[in-house]
Amino acid sequence: MADDKKSATLSLNGKEHELPIFSPTLGPDVIDIRKLYGQAGVFTYDPGFTSTASCDSTITFIDGEKGELLHRGYPIDQLASKSHYLEVCYLLLYGELPSAAQLEDFESRVTNHTMLHEQMHFLFRGFRRDAPPMAIMVGVVGALSAFYHDSTDITDPWQREVASVRMIAKMPTIAAMAYKYTIGQPFMYPRNDLDYASNFLRMCFAVPSDDYEVNPILSRAMDRIFTLHADHEQNASTSTVRLASSSGANPFACIAAGIACLWGPAHGGANQACLEMLREIGTVERIPEYIARAKDKNDPFRLMGFGHRVYKNFDPRATVMKQSADEVLDLMGIDDNPTLQVAKELEKQALADPYFAEKKLFPNVDFYSGIILEAMGFPTSMFTAIFAVSRTVGWISQWKEMIADPQLKIGRPRQLYVGAPKRDYVDIENR
Repeated sequence: MADDKKSATLSLNGKEHELPIFSPTLGPDVIDIRKLYGQAGVFTYDPGFTSTASCDSTITFIDGEKGELLHRGYPIDQLASKSHYLEVCYLLLYGELPSAAQLEDFESRVTNHTMLHEQMHFLFRGFRRDAPPMAIMVGVVGALSAFYHDSTDITDPWQREVASVRMIAKMPTIAAMAYKYTIGQPFMYPRNDLDYASNFLRMCFAVPSDDYEVNPILSRAMDRIFTLHADHEQNASTSTVRLASSSGANPFACIAAGIACLWGPAHGGANQACLEMLREIGTVERIPEYIARAKDKNDPFRLMGFGHRVYKNFDPRATVMKQSADEVLDLMGIDDNPTLQVAKELEKQALADPYFAEKKLFPNVDFYSGIILEAMGFPTSMFTAIFAVSRTVGWISQWKEMIADPQLKIGRPRQLYVGAPKRDYVDIENR
């Protein structure tokens, strides 16, 4: 936290202002400007808040230069390889890896909350059949507060706990029902004898007339997708959840706000954009043409799924996701799927090209997750919905941390006003 030996001096209009400097566990030092306006009468200007720490947090740390992602200090590649989603959920929520008894209790609580209130089925049927799954999820998650009144008091720690478990448990059910509704198939109820990922796959792909056995390779791949997207520090949707939470809004409304933000193509639509690019390429023979276009500075075309805004080296999640992609493609076969053929060959050619290596444009987690979901049979419209299922625990962990923070204040960003100066109203007949 604040380092007594460090401070920054701002010289303004002949006066000097000392600003404290905070030293985090990991990452760059942070200048504390909370009293700047009161002392100097000025704001700072940082569009997108890309150079501003909006909070302190103990949950997730990203070092984009090193290609490092830590959850509570644990590297993501270790968690994705050795752990599973619900154990990572426990870690994010409570700060430590669980004992065997703690994990069993947590998994039991999640499993026993997967059902939705039966009246909510009517809510789904109020949407058009061609409604995007994300539109349905925004509406249904926001409506949870109308059905679960006993977990909306944010001042009650127990109600916060119940709301947290409920949302982690019910989000796969909501996403699967949104999918089933848009394709005109019956809703499939969750089953308590299945693990989290297997239950989700069954609710998406089973039908009442046939038994459905979830392939363990597909279940493991889905669990890794959930794990690798569980939290990603103060991104746009997480910041949205925190901002909504700062007003005292109920937890279901805050998570619905996060889903709405994730819906934006610049945030949650990267793997969908990647698949659309692969379909545009169309055939393996056209890959060299598109690689050449990606290298051409005068061509606006960019290879989607390569490189990352945060990770300046490599995406630490991509290595584990690639392993799952290889396993799924081997299981499903790609001989009759031109999109997956293009993906496999594009990955091969791009990794062998010095241009991409020099610029550190390696395949990222979105490239591989899109390939996996396509191979499983999900339409691209479900990609962001699945992302929302994954990220729910991150949003909730950040929400719980914020609510318990004694420094909690309602969010109120400032602005650089560049509009008209003060002027007098002109009567309509004189305009």
